[in-house]
Amino acid sequence: MKIYDLVIDGKNVKAKEGTTILDAAKQIGISIPTLCYSDEMEHLGGCRVCSVEIERNGKKNIVTACSYPVEEGLKVTTKSKRIDVIRKTILELAAVGSGPNVAGDFYSLAYDYKADLMKFSSIVAAEPSNCILCGLCVSRCKEATYHGAIGFYGRGVNKKIAKYPEKAQACNTCNYCYSVCPTGRISPITVNPPFPTIDELLSGRK
Repeated sequence: MKIYDLVIDGKNVKAKEGTTILDAAKQIGISIPTLCYSDEMEHLGGCRVCSVEIERNGKKNIVTACSYPVEEGLKVTTKSKRIDVIRKTILELAAVGSGPNVAGDFYSLAYDYKADLMKFSSIVAAEPSNCILCGLCVSRCKEATYHGAIGFYGRGVNKKIAKYPEKAQACNTCNYCYSVCPTGRISPITVNPPFPTIDELLSGRK
């Protein structure tokens, strides 16, 4: 297996081929914020909070650290004014659907980056749900004994996480997804995740 030499925030690091920037940064004690990431599951790269700047062949790009593999000679910047603005904006946009009353890791990051969780609420009409659609609960559900009881439904501002009617009963006895929720939408005491069924969404009851 190849070993690549790269630089992260001015520090030299060696990483095996296939290692992500996120994991390479961890090797040298550099922490990159994440929301949709879990080291127990496939990297989603959906929330983009882990965005970093890379430079190769004199060109700079913004990529997601949790899914971008290391390369020989890569230069990575994990902290800068530009990156702070990107992460702050991502959090503010995510709050359009979640609302301002989020908890957990999302609230902590919003506080750290001084994100205004009400900034875009008057521009985009969306019912607050304390959910940022990170997809971690969906991925976790696929791993559970009751395979795939929840999933994404709809598009754009109408996109939600919903239960499949034919499998929804499984949620009555399974709380496997709560531990990965970054907003507090699913709590440790919630046996039945507070998601509508697809039938309820279609009928307009949710």
